[in-house]
Amino acid sequence: MQVTVMEKKRIDYTQVVWEITRMLQEADSLEDALRASLGEVVKAVGAEAGTVWAYNISGDKRIYPSFWIGGADLTGLSLEAGEGIAGTVVKEGKTTVVRDCQKDERWAGRFDETTGFVTKSMVCVPLINKYDVIGCIQIINKVDGTLYNDEDVSLCENLAMLTAIAIDGRGLNLGITEGKPSIISLRNVTKTYGEGETKVQILKGVNLDVREGEFLVILGESGCGKSTMLNIIGGMDQLTTGNFIFDGKDYSHVDENTLTMYRRNSVGFIFQAYNLMPTLTAKENLEFIGELCEDPMDAEAALEKVGLGQRKDNYPSQMSGGQQQRVSIARALVKKPKVILADEPTAALDYETSIEVLTVLEELIKAGTTLLMVTHNEEIAKMANRVIRMKGGVVSEVIVNSHPASAKELVW
Repeated sequence: MQVTVMEKKRIDYTQVVWEITRMLQEADSLEDALRASLGEVVKAVGAEAGTVWAYNISGDKRIYPSFWIGGADLTGLSLEAGEGIAGTVVKEGKTTVVRDCQKDERWAGRFDETTGFVTKSMVCVPLINKYDVIGCIQIINKVDGTLYNDEDVSLCENLAMLTAIAIDGRGLNLGITEGKPSIISLRNVTKTYGEGETKVQILKGVNLDVREGEFLVILGESGCGKSTMLNIIGGMDQLTTGNFIFDGKDYSHVDENTLTMYRRNSVGFIFQAYNLMPTLTAKENLEFIGELCEDPMDAEAALEKVGLGQRKDNYPSQMSGGQQQRVSIARALVKKPKVILADEPTAALDYETSIEVLTVLEELIKAGTTLLMVTHNEEIAKMANRVIRMKGGVVSEVIVNSHPASAKELVW
């Protein structure tokens, strides 16, 4: 007996439901299982993006994105219940399928204006527990341009049902938090190197917001654009097209002098290589950087912050790798930067020394420092407030971490 295309799709979707059920039942972390489940559905229906929204029913009566895959960074965005398609689904508790969101009077178009991601079609399913609507699941833009069919909608509804049951059974908080203002905003950022046959596009439309005081970890395979994006944020490279806003000022296409002053006074850097001057002591390395800044921190005070006050007169050759990296952290602090950028800061260190360095960074974050870190070590991502994964020059996934781990809890 020949199986039709629709029957095969139904069988495949049944297998996806069983896999989601297993993940939600067996997972040590329900949040990780929900993210994985959302990813399975996005992949199965051939969608561009998916989002789980949580309803702050006991607070401001708004819905907030808890985590999302693909699409654009939704940091800082929220809707009132009844506002937009997602807000309407939460208010009415009914599944909604939309063929053309841009022409739907319920669509909150400001989302596309803010993120640069164009929402075309959508299936939006309410999350309903025993008593209330607690949020919704949004699956956006079928890659092949077709409309969501009954099987697609049924799969999304099964995910919503299993998610609500899991939340009820295990008491998950979907991570509704009061958002601080964004200090960094990237919109449709591209970066191209070379011309003609040698032309290579590294970034292909990055949309990202970073909040004040946030610890953001950036993951992704080599060549995906992580370091290129960090270099643009750090003023070490310029974007090709798009917009880069830092602390309210547009640095998208500024002259080299403006970029130099931005690097000096606004951003601190920590690299895999410590880049300390070998002929200068720890204190002198910091003082050298301080001479270039408008209002530097006292060098000895910065060394005290990283636990190296007693090593101020030591040269780099007289210190271990971990101590040298802590000096480089202190060197970043001397500038009193608004943001610190770290590119693989523990890659050259062993486990014990890495935890030592991460503990120092952890204290800075607690004190309100905004930190962006590129790393290949996914264990470090457990410390972050948010994790973004890059793939093919764009942000492919954003994870909001409701319960960041401490450095000493990490194991690898």
